[in-house]
Amino acid sequence: MTLLEDESGAEFDSLLPRVGFTRRDFLVGSIVAGFALATQPVMAQTAIDTPADGLVTGIEPLVGADRQAVPAYYARPEGKGPFPVVLVASEIFGVHHYIQDVCRRLARQGYFAIAPDLFVRQGDPTKISNVQLILDSIVAKVPDAQVLGDLDAAVKFATTHGGDAKRLYMTGFCWGGRVTWLYAAHNPKLRAAVAWYGKLEGAPSALNPKQPVDLAPNLTVPVLGLYGGKDQGIPLDDVEDMKGLLKKGGSGSEIIVFPEAGHAFHADYRPSYRQAEAEEGWKRLLDWFARHGSGRG
Repeated sequence: MTLLEDESGAEFDSLLPRVGFTRRDFLVGSIVAGFALATQPVMAQTAIDTPADGLVTGIEPLVGADRQAVPAYYARPEGKGPFPVVLVASEIFGVHHYIQDVCRRLARQGYFAIAPDLFVRQGDPTKISNVQLILDSIVAKVPDAQVLGDLDAAVKFATTHGGDAKRLYMTGFCWGGRVTWLYAAHNPKLRAAVAWYGKLEGAPSALNPKQPVDLAPNLTVPVLGLYGGKDQGIPLDDVEDMKGLLKKGGSGSEIIVFPEAGHAFHADYRPSYRQAEAEEGWKRLLDWFARHGSGRG
């Protein structure tokens, strides 16, 4: 039993089917201890494994706006807090080891980091080995409104379990980078956010009615975008368009391009990893949060 289970378990249990499914099955089956199948083989020589000593970590259920149960991995320092909160939005591969490790890295900096499984209703990407199948069968079916609601639930959970509601931040990677831009527009209570190589433009659809470029001029939350100059999936023209739109607003948002980096340059377990740019980007993330008043610890 985790530290938070007594407080949230009863509400969660009321959401479960009466037979054939347990709370433990839900939590363990939805967030894996290792790396997602589609990310194999892992670059073990560069993959970072942040220890959990001195931290409180676990997997706990959130209750989404639609009353569906959403598991989330969290990590925070030991002690009572309150701690500044960082929402963490995953790549398409779900809340596997890498995303959990990002949470522990943030916790070691004094934050309550929480990463909800934003795909739980559509499927489990950690168990699928084919990237295109993940995109087609899961990611393409996830409504933005659902994602934003689940992130709201993560804020509620964190800020009632030791997190400081007045010091709220966010970061996300790839698919989660786009989500970071969207959530910054959705929740003006965010103090700041950092989006790593998230998609900026695209055709509107019923599930994804807005893209970051549509929201940029009216943003009030300062967002730092970190992008790769050699990212084959996000053209530099899109990045420049976004920069121009951000300048029309008053959010103070910025975009930094690392000229020699491609996509997923922070993903230390993948061949795309570039240590220098990843470390520089992480430093900028911490500085960005500090500049906007994280007041760690």
